[in-house]
Amino acid sequence: MSAMTEYDEMTRTERVRAAVRGEEVDRIPVAFWHHFKPEGSGRRQAELTLGFFDEQFDLDICKVMPDIPYPFPRRSITDADGWRMLEPLDLARSPFVQQRLRTIEYLRDELGDDTPIVMTVFGPLTEALNFAADHETFFRHLREEPTAVHAALDVIAQNLGDAMALYLEAGADGVFFSLMGAMTEDQPGGLGEARYREFGRPYDLKALRRAGEGWLNILHVHGNGGLLMDTVIDYPVDVLSWSDRLTGLSLREVRAKTTKCLMGGWHEFGALSNGPAEAIRAEAEDAIAQTGGRKFILANGCSVPDDTPEEWLEAARDIADQLEVE
Repeated sequence: MSAMTEYDEMTRTERVRAAVRGEEVDRIPVAFWHHFKPEGSGRRQAELTLGFFDEQFDLDICKVMPDIPYPFPRRSITDADGWRMLEPLDLARSPFVQQRLRTIEYLRDELGDDTPIVMTVFGPLTEALNFAADHETFFRHLREEPTAVHAALDVIAQNLGDAMALYLEAGADGVFFSLMGAMTEDQPGGLGEARYREFGRPYDLKALRRAGEGWLNILHVHGNGGLLMDTVIDYPVDVLSWSDRLTGLSLREVRAKTTKCLMGGWHEFGALSNGPAEAIRAEAEDAIAQTGGRKFILANGCSVPDDTPEEWLEAARDIADQLEVE
């Protein structure tokens, strides 16, 4: 049990900051999330976000989901010339940026400084994978027209980096930087280490440099298996997130590799979204055992299904209040 008393209750920001630093917390910070449907409206996204993270579940991190997408048609690039259509964004006019800024500003006004806010951002390669007609097309272009893909990735990285700097200026405490493709080649969409080091890592780092003022930058390595964690573990972020239950890459294994704060513990398609409460508790307690409860944020590995019954999320939040840490 923490040495703190019931009278030492922390604010959400104090709790998460302490966890990131490896300091004592009054309880383990907790968060979970799913997608919303804001229909392109930053105000609507803010209201949905506030309702879910603050009013309904009292979560320690307010995570703005990537539900206002990058302004380029999904699955639209079929030939290599399509990559030359990527161009610098006019951030002052782009709804992609401006509506997200509106979300952050609304949330900060409502929440004050006692709740950390992070903006979810897909990495440059992730966005590029979304723009290609399919993965096969993207990989063909990597082989046949690498110069065109590199140029597009550079433009995307610049746009994302400039946008992230604005998010922090507007009141975000960091970004939730989500990567696809950082997987072995036997995984769907996996680039393998050599190609990720060429087409992923340089542009991730270019974008992330603009988020350097944040204190809660979270790297999410997306995938169902074969994660190239060693390729990205040294990124300049404060927290590492991945689907530890789904991928089989345990919290304990990654704790042995890094002193960064770890985020996870719950299987997003397991008990957290299907019950029972006893299994939700068991995963949480096991996660604490693996990490010692220090430098740890209890969370889902990735988004739970949007139709997850609220009873299981309510159970998870109640369980978080009951967990004991040595």
